[in-house]
Amino acid sequence: MSTVRSGLPGPLSLAAALTTPTRADLIEDPLIARVRAIRTALGLAATAWLLLTYPLREGRADYLFGQLLNLLIGCGVLLVCGTVGITVFCLGARRPLGRMYARRVGGPLRALAALPLGAGLVWLMTAVLRGDAVSTSMIGAHDFFGGFFGTTAGTLISGLIMAAAFLAGGLVCLCVLVSAACFTLVAAVRGLNSCFRTADVHELLPAVLSPLLVWSLFVVQLVDGPDVVAPPVVFVPFLLGGPLSVTALAVWEVRRLRTRYGVTLRSAWGR
Repeated sequence: MSTVRSGLPGPLSLAAALTTPTRADLIEDPLIARVRAIRTALGLAATAWLLLTYPLREGRADYLFGQLLNLLIGCGVLLVCGTVGITVFCLGARRPLGRMYARRVGGPLRALAALPLGAGLVWLMTAVLRGDAVSTSMIGAHDFFGGFFGTTAGTLISGLIMAAAFLAGGLVCLCVLVSAACFTLVAAVRGLNSCFRTADVHELLPAVLSPLLVWSLFVVQLVDGPDVVAPPVVFVPFLLGGPLSVTALAVWEVRRLRTRYGVTLRSAWGR
C-alpha cells in the first residue's frame, strides 16, 4: 500500500495523498516506479532546458496562464479517455469483477479533481493580487464610525483600516497563491506519473491510458503552437519525445506485469 510522507508541507502532502494509489492489494513494482520517476525527471529537465535556452513566444504571465489552460484541457481529455477506457474495462470484466472495478473509481476522480482545484485557486489569487477581481478603486470613501470622530477624521481612520485590511488580505492571497501553485505542480507531476491513480482500479490501466493521454495532449500542443521561439529541428523532437517515451514505457510495463506477476487483460477480466 502506498504511503505519503507526513513530513511534507501541507499543500504538498495533500497533493501527494490525492494522487498516490492507495489500494491495499495493489501490486507495486519498484523498478516500474523508478523508471516512471526517471522518465518524469527527464521530461521536467528537458522542459526547463528548452525554457532557459529559447525565449518565450509570449510573456511569462501569458505563458503561465497558457500552461494552466493546457492543464485544464488535459484534465478534460483524461476525463473523456479515462471514462471511456475504465467503462470498457469494467464492462469487459465478468461479474463480480466489473462491479468491484467500478467501485474503485473514487481515487482516480479525486486525483483528477485536484488539478482544476489547484489551477482555479492560482487563477483566482492572481486575479485578486492584480486587482482584476477587487481593488481599492472599487471602494469609495466611508466613515465606519457614523461621524463619531467627525467626518474628516472618521473617513481617514476608516481609510487606514481599509488599507490595513487590503494589505492583510493581499498577504493571505499571496500565501494561498504560493500554496496553490505548489499543490498544482506536485499534483500534476505525481498525477501524470501515476496516470491519476488509475492503478487503484487495476494495475494495467495506467499503462493502457497513459499513451492515450499524452498523444491527446501532443495534438493539443501541436495545434496551439510552440510556447518558445525554437527551431523546428529542436521543438519537434522535444514535442514527440514525451508521447514516444510514454508509449514505449507503457508497452514495457504491460510486458513486465505479465511476465513477473502474471497480470494480463484476460486475468483482469476473469476470462
